[in-house]
Amino acid sequence: MIIFFICIALLILGYKFYSPFVEKQAGIDHTVKTPQVRFDEGVDYVAIHPVKAFLIQFLNIAGVGPIFGPILGAIYGPVALVWIVLGNILGGAVHDYFSGVMSIKEDGKSLPEIAGKHFNVVYKGIMLIFTAMLLFFVGVVFIMSPAGLLGNLSYFEGTFLEGNTFWVFVILGYYFLATLLPIDKIITKLYPLFGLLMIVMTSSIAIALLLNAPHLPVMGDFLAYFSHDHFNHDFLEPNPDGAPVWPLLFITITCGAISGFHSTQAPIMARCLTNEKYVRPVYYGAMISEGVVGCVWALAGIAAFPEGYVGLKAMLSEGGPGLVVNHIATSYLGVFGGIMAIIAVAIFPITSGDTAFRSLRLTIVDAFNIPQSMRNRILLAVPILVIAYFMTKIDFSLIWRYFAFSNMLLSTSVLWLATKYLYDRGTFHWIVSIPAIIGTSVTISYIMTAGIGFNLAETYSKPIGVVSAVILLIVLIVINSKRPKSVNS
Repeated sequence: MIIFFICIALLILGYKFYSPFVEKQAGIDHTVKTPQVRFDEGVDYVAIHPVKAFLIQFLNIAGVGPIFGPILGAIYGPVALVWIVLGNILGGAVHDYFSGVMSIKEDGKSLPEIAGKHFNVVYKGIMLIFTAMLLFFVGVVFIMSPAGLLGNLSYFEGTFLEGNTFWVFVILGYYFLATLLPIDKIITKLYPLFGLLMIVMTSSIAIALLLNAPHLPVMGDFLAYFSHDHFNHDFLEPNPDGAPVWPLLFITITCGAISGFHSTQAPIMARCLTNEKYVRPVYYGAMISEGVVGCVWALAGIAAFPEGYVGLKAMLSEGGPGLVVNHIATSYLGVFGGIMAIIAVAIFPITSGDTAFRSLRLTIVDAFNIPQSMRNRILLAVPILVIAYFMTKIDFSLIWRYFAFSNMLLSTSVLWLATKYLYDRGTFHWIVSIPAIIGTSVTISYIMTAGIGFNLAETYSKPIGVVSAVILLIVLIVINSKRPKSVNS
């Protein structure tokens, strides 16, 4: 039980003490007019109360990622919790914060446009491709995962509601409306309520685990896992399934620790905040909250299987993380509570999927200066959603692998963009450049060893990733030694 409270305490302390230091580097100005004040047009630039903005941002970034990812990552054992907590405080929350800062400083624009300003048109093009690719994969994943959860509910067995097909069309229909309508028609009205639902559901699972879980990790489990012999020999070695912690754990658990998808959501709230002082609680705060969700579900994945790794792996092989969610929810909340939790878990990815497609529309609009008429919105939305429908016919695990890789790739790209932003200001860029170096190393190691990449042996991929990180660190040290020391606000 103490492990859970230590994880939550560290996340809270990270927000309390580290986030003000991060904010100090960013050049926040409480007196300037935000994009919402300057461009209020009733579609995307709409004033939102900061509490609502926090709940919407939290729901936009959360979805199914901090539930499915930590469940999949639980097969690695206690190190999954270490990655979620440290990755969140030092990487993910900083990444999300600067995504919001850079967007609100640049009229609420999308990250590719900001990249074009701080780097060049080539980097802008690369960011545009990465962003569009990730948003599309997120949208497809967040059609398939909630449709699977709803279609597999035993309550619907024997009816037309059973199976994925009906729910795929329902979700696509909703995405079409949510992508086209002004933000204050659906998102600002319903999403704060859904954000509260996420908090209630996560709290219910956490309380049930603390009271009833038969195998909740204790401090002794952590001490044994990180003992001298085990740490030296097994820390970066494969889990019982043969999957190495480095780099696969860092790709498996992205949402909850660090996620490039979050940067694609930054412009939505950056266009709605009425003061720059709200950036830290909305962006950094929402990511810390997602870290709590990730910790709860990672603990659930470990605790719900007294037989350990074997039981979790068997259930994942049988029905994926969705079946594990079903098992956990019904085991600890009863049949009715379990059904309510599963419906809630199905709602969360839907609310991220629609904002993914909305963000994809905004990214395309920003890149090509397309007027925001209803006709143009329809012409953009229809082909995107039609292609997304056909993508749902592809194996989910394959789509998830591309989603996870592009997620880490984009987050690393955004951290490098934030490095340039702070470097140009003359402030302490190491808060983003160190995570950027680590993210680059993980990404390179993964693509070298993954089946969707070069499929090299681990003996090659790990050194390649480490050498890349060392080279980048040396280059940054040399460049940093030559930069001007003054701050350009």
